[in-house]
Amino acid sequence: MELTKLTIRQVIEGYKTKSFSATEVTSAYIKNIEQNRHLNAFITDSFDIALESAKKSDENIAASKLRDLEGIPLGIKDLFCTKNIRTTCASKMLENFVPTYESTVTQKLLDAGSITLGKLNMDEFAMGSANTNSYFGPVINPYKKDNSDENLVPGGSSGGSAAAVAANLCLGATGSDTGGSIRQPASFTNTVGIKPTYGRCSRFGMVAFASSLDQAGIFANNVYDAALLQRVISGFDSKDSTSVEAFVPQFEKLLNSDVRGKKIGIPKEYLVEGMSQEIIDLWNKGKEILKKRGAEIIEISLPHTSYAGAVYYVLASAECSSNLARFDGVRYGFRVEGDGFSLDEMYEKTRAIAFGDEVKRRILTGTYVLSAGYFDAYYKKAQKVRRLILQDFKEAFKKVDAILTPTTPSAAFSIAESKTIGNSDPVKMYLNDIFTIPVNLAGVPAISVPVGFDKDNLPLGLQIIANHLDEQTAFDVALTLEEERGF
Repeated sequence: MELTKLTIRQVIEGYKTKSFSATEVTSAYIKNIEQNRHLNAFITDSFDIALESAKKSDENIAASKLRDLEGIPLGIKDLFCTKNIRTTCASKMLENFVPTYESTVTQKLLDAGSITLGKLNMDEFAMGSANTNSYFGPVINPYKKDNSDENLVPGGSSGGSAAAVAANLCLGATGSDTGGSIRQPASFTNTVGIKPTYGRCSRFGMVAFASSLDQAGIFANNVYDAALLQRVISGFDSKDSTSVEAFVPQFEKLLNSDVRGKKIGIPKEYLVEGMSQEIIDLWNKGKEILKKRGAEIIEISLPHTSYAGAVYYVLASAECSSNLARFDGVRYGFRVEGDGFSLDEMYEKTRAIAFGDEVKRRILTGTYVLSAGYFDAYYKKAQKVRRLILQDFKEAFKKVDAILTPTTPSAAFSIAESKTIGNSDPVKMYLNDIFTIPVNLAGVPAISVPVGFDKDNLPLGLQIIANHLDEQTAFDVALTLEEERGF
């Protein structure tokens, strides 16, 4: 039995029947990580801590005191603060930063019995769509094109999380999603990725990129595991003023793939120019599956979709400019060496050396749109259009229960191609999030579920969008597609 090929449900079942121990499972994952270093999925290992936690889990298992995630080895995206474990945000700025406290999301996972294997690679400060912007080097997608050895991107910014789950280096992983950073990598790596409603999870202890858009979520190998992990990390937190005080359903226990009578919306604006025929065929396949299972397919309109990209990059850059002002070389993190600098020179040199190109680009863009003379023209206008995008979704959900769209406009592309595009035409790289960004602007939940492969045998996913705080419907529709795909 290959322990790293089991699902969370199967591992928990195995513990109950004493088929194997938490220490054996954890050791199997550690071995797998060591054998797959070439993927560059982990920035920091915490194997000693993991084996210590596994020992405690084995004691609980022996006493039949199993918590929800007892003995489940997980990977943590490296922007969640973890007590006494280095947290870098994949940046030189925080290369040696070791937090003295635990983020709420990771604390909830630990309280449920999970085991932390280490911190996962990402785009620096979560800025990117390919995971090529990390100070620690790019993450490599475990999938390759047929008859090709070319390294592909895993998607970004949560590329390390997606690659680790896809390559069986952990049973699940945390991610963060600001404009598609969970769903796009999930599509590229044949994994399930859920971005819940904004405020469903606490952002306390999550290093901020864009505070009104960032949301913690989950990567897993199937819908049940994703639903279980998402339920554990959800809930109100008094330490985060943006977290929502709302009941958290038992997502995994309520899973129901009977979609008879459900209305599924197909937004006409998502059929964009230049989208590959394979993605369109896949979308049609998804519609047919749901129709066959008794759902009603309804064409809908989300008229302001075309403005989402521009709105997102104005607002996200503005918030990034504000949030990253705290990294100044004074209180913590990197500080330029040398004497004789004025305070301003120390700030400038520290930030110039410690931030990567993409982070600097977004800080500059954000500072520009917030500056006097441009605030009304860009930032204020973007906020107004964001409201219209939210209104589009509100109107749509009066008619439908869920919305089905492609997750990405293409399959994973090569690392070499991503660097060329990123340097010469960053806006083209930003378009990778064209189908995912509107969801973040509206704050609604969405899940990417694997549904097929393209002609090069690369994975492709479909996105299910649901109404505010209705993750259950997204999980249910995703389960229907998963069952039909025959996992």
